[in-house]
Amino acid sequence: MGNVPVALRDAGADFAVWCNYKYLNGGPGAVGGAFVHARHATDASLPRFAGWYGHDIATRFLMAPDFNPTPGAAGWQLSNPPILAMAPLAASLEHFAAAGLPALRQKSVALTGYFERLVQARLAGRVEIVTPADPQARGAALSLRLVGLTRDRARAVFDGLRRRSILPDWRELDVIRAAPVPFYNRFDDVWRCVDALHAELGA
Repeated sequence: MGNVPVALRDAGADFAVWCNYKYLNGGPGAVGGAFVHARHATDASLPRFAGWYGHDIATRFLMAPDFNPTPGAAGWQLSNPPILAMAPLAASLEHFAAAGLPALRQKSVALTGYFERLVQARLAGRVEIVTPADPQARGAALSLRLVGLTRDRARAVFDGLRRRSILPDWRELDVIRAAPVPFYNRFDDVWRCVDALHAELGA
């Protein structure tokens, strides 16, 4: 979510959940999101953790013994959302609405493609891209396997990147995952990442 276009209703998904912490900029501990297809919106027989906040707002304060769910995904809410945790997400979604996901996706494909070409040109034989090559089969991130390194040496390369203010993810035993995010990363950031990886590998 916030990384690639997702058409859950058109795809016919019954339910979906996602995190908002990363690509939607909610930060660690951010609330998640949920989708319930319209065909299930008023089906009160579906199993759920029934919470007071999911009760229909028109009768919620009557405190009746029976649960009357709000139609749609809101009927699965357990409690009120944490306001301070929602504030950065609300601000981020305003920017998404202004920029538009199609434009962000177009930049993302270009950034990640540039990242892929730089890795192949500068780190061939030392770094293997294990993410699918087809841009339509991946999001912004590339997973980079450090070829021929022990786990400890690979981890040292990762730690070296962080010391250089490059902040990827680590995946055991020898994979670094990095994602140029179109909202705030530039092509120069991608260059710096690959250049730093080149230096840490001693290439």
